[in-house]
Amino acid sequence: MSLKQRDKKHIWHPLTQHKLHPESIAITKAKDCLLYDEDGNEYIDAIASWYTCMYGHCNNYITRNVANQMQQLDQIVFSGFTHEPAVKLSEELIKILPKNQNKIFFSDNGSTSVEIGIKMALQHHSNKGDKRNVLIAFEDGFHGDTFGAMSVSGLSVYNGPFEEFFITVERIPTPNGANNTEVLNQLKSIIENKKVAGFIYEPLVQGAAAMKMYNVRGLEDILEYCKRNNIITIADEVMTGFGKTGSFFASNQIDIKPDVICLSKALTGGLVPMAVTSCSQQIYEAFYSDDMGKGLFHAHTYSANPIACTAALASLELLRSDNIQNNIKTIIASHQAFGERIKAHSKVQSIRQTGVIFALDLNIKMERYGNLRDTLLNFFMSQGVYLRPLGNTIYIQAPYTINQKQLDKVYKSIEQALEII
Repeated sequence: MSLKQRDKKHIWHPLTQHKLHPESIAITKAKDCLLYDEDGNEYIDAIASWYTCMYGHCNNYITRNVANQMQQLDQIVFSGFTHEPAVKLSEELIKILPKNQNKIFFSDNGSTSVEIGIKMALQHHSNKGDKRNVLIAFEDGFHGDTFGAMSVSGLSVYNGPFEEFFITVERIPTPNGANNTEVLNQLKSIIENKKVAGFIYEPLVQGAAAMKMYNVRGLEDILEYCKRNNIITIADEVMTGFGKTGSFFASNQIDIKPDVICLSKALTGGLVPMAVTSCSQQIYEAFYSDDMGKGLFHAHTYSANPIACTAALASLELLRSDNIQNNIKTIIASHQAFGERIKAHSKVQSIRQTGVIFALDLNIKMERYGNLRDTLLNFFMSQGVYLRPLGNTIYIQAPYTINQKQLDKVYKSIEQALEII
């Protein structure tokens, strides 16, 4: 019996309606930018497996470091204990995070890193005797699948059955340059009339909203006003972090820095799950007290797992290497050239790019998970390319190790797809 047949007996896959999609492709091996299935087919992973394996699958440097760590220390409770990989990782992260960040809180996935950021914002005010119960978030944002993260997410396709259980959130549009004043006035009105604890945002690019990119100046106006009103700003860099926007973090490209930053996905190069929520010293000090109840009571069994910390340390070394930085520049230039070539196509409505993130919108209406979207996904797979359209948006976010021949194959598959729809 094949793997995909055995899979159907017991496994419930994420983001899958199994009555419509009864089978999953069985991947037996992955190396660098390539995936291999049980039938011997080969695919270029053009989305780095949901933006995680940015240094390629089974990267030799990462796996070698992790293998060594596995012989030294595998797992230890992180309440009351510490260890070298965690301490070293905190030091290395602080070196490249925005300068106002000073404390690192470890967890295990992107949704949870956001959950912790939300808790930091709400409890920060509570600890200071200023109870606030409202958060502000952008429309169409996505921050994860746990209840706090769902509450601040604006995509009802994911959240519909649970919305009556959410914490209180006010939503504002993303600024686009033309509506900046209107958005800022809406923000001001909410702050004047509600007890707002924090503002959460995906800086520069909203990933699940089909790589929606928005105006930096408008975001800076929002952040500046939040800072003036003692509202905690939370940058969700789970998707954008670690080089994808052309800088180490998208927040590096914004003058006003967040109080809290949420990180995961590429943190460990895709090898093992891990997340981090960083914050400024000011945030930390609101929890520093003789009162035990004012501490941040959030814990994970695998917090700061030594193996995950080691994978993250190796990934950071690769990110800062000349080789990866040069590759990032090459990918950015290649995307720009492809965009110039494709933007006038009759079936392309628009293109956009931030760093290595490239997206194009088709001038065809499509459901987010509809038949035409599935047709496109299946076509790409038949061409040996793994691209996962978001509705009528086709996007590329390939590993930094992708070569030009592989990139050209990705571009060609998109151009061929335009001829079949």
